[in-house]
Amino acid sequence: MNNKRWNDKYKETNLALEMLKKLNDKGQTKLSNDIIDVAAAIKTVHRENDTAPLSLGIERVLGLYQANRGRRWYDKIPHLSTAMKTISTLPENDYTNIMEGVYMSLKD
Repeated sequence: MNNKRWNDKYKETNLALEMLKKLNDKGQTKLSNDIIDVAAAIKTVHRENDTAPLSLGIERVLGLYQANRGRRWYDKIPHLSTAMKTISTLPENDYTNIMEGVYMSLKD
C-alpha cells in the first residue's frame, strides 16, 4: 500500500510547495490566484468535453477533510488553502501539470 498523500507523490509538487512557503504574502497571493484561474479554465474545458472524472479518489477526499482541519502549513493561509483545495479536485494529470508549472516558474 502506498502511504504517500496525494500531494506527496511527485517531486515537483513537494518542491513547489517548499518554494511557495518561502514566498512573501504578496507572492503567495498572486500565485494562488494564478493557480485558481488555471484550475477554473481546466474545469471549464472538462465540462465542455465531458471529460471530468467520476470520482476524486479516497486520498483526495481525505486531503480535503484534513484541509478543513487546518493540519498543513498552507491550510492556515486562506488564499493558498483555496488554491490547493481547488486543484486537488482536478484529475491527477492536470494537478501534476499545474504543480510542475509552479515549480518551473519559481525555480528560476
